[in-house]
Amino acid sequence: MKIKKVCVIGMGTMGSQIGIVCAKGGCETAMVDTSSDQVERGLENIQAFLQGQKKKGKIDQKAKDRALSLITTGTDIPRAVKDADLVIEAVYEDIEIKRDTFKKMDEASPEHTILASNTSTLWIAEIAAATNRPEKCIGTHFLIPAALTPLVEVVRGPVTSDETHDAVIDFLGKCGKETVTVADSPGFVINRLYLPMVNEAFFALETGLASAEEIDRSCTKGLGYPLGPLAAADAFGLDILLACMKTFHRELGDKYRPCPLVVKLVKAGHLGRNRIIWFYAHYALGPILLRRKAKEGIWINEFHR
Repeated sequence: MKIKKVCVIGMGTMGSQIGIVCAKGGCETAMVDTSSDQVERGLENIQAFLQGQKKKGKIDQKAKDRALSLITTGTDIPRAVKDADLVIEAVYEDIEIKRDTFKKMDEASPEHTILASNTSTLWIAEIAAATNRPEKCIGTHFLIPAALTPLVEVVRGPVTSDETHDAVIDFLGKCGKETVTVADSPGFVINRLYLPMVNEAFFALETGLASAEEIDRSCTKGLGYPLGPLAAADAFGLDILLACMKTFHRELGDKYRPCPLVVKLVKAGHLGRNRIIWFYAHYALGPILLRRKAKEGIWINEFHR
């Protein structure tokens, strides 16, 4: 089976980036979200990203126009998935929301359509159980920023067919992605290793082991990470980190307990996600350095370079 038409459900940070990957891979890409405001914001982010890539010389005007021409947007899920070969779900990391989305995907899409989830911690088997085609369900765990990160984790559920797996591997290869195939387990490989480290960085901050800036600089300069763990959490969302760590804690045991500081920040509404880094301002930088950093376009611009 060849994948030519794709639908991405969810036009937040990850969904918008996944849509770019699909369109740059030459696929007709329908993108859908629940509100017209979210669709508009998502499309603006896509346009801004492609324009930024053009300014940096990573793509030319023809490639930018080609990608945008392949993207259509809307709020009607049944209409968006009605002729898709592959539907990729990129909604909030909550099992009930994902199962409900998969149920709608299953009901509205053709029989041949592959249903993929961008979940980073949840069981593919549990999500697929909401459908009548678990053999056509699979995990495609893109990493942030999806349009720039070369690797995608492909997660086989217990009954995912070889045909489904091979079609998705072929599709991702044509989109310029390397793949690793992993078993169905909370966090798979990358997040099982990475998110506990991010969580531990908050423990280090909470106990005064070092400042936020020094913790992140230890990882960027000492370990070669492109972005420190605290800055990364602010980029993908502290609420996402907390949801993932709660899943790990429930499924894998007490060593994955969420840091109390993360819990407190999320309860206080400090979610990060592309904002000036709240805990940097609160714990470390001070107003003068914070203004300088923001003026220089550090944080999210550096992250998307």
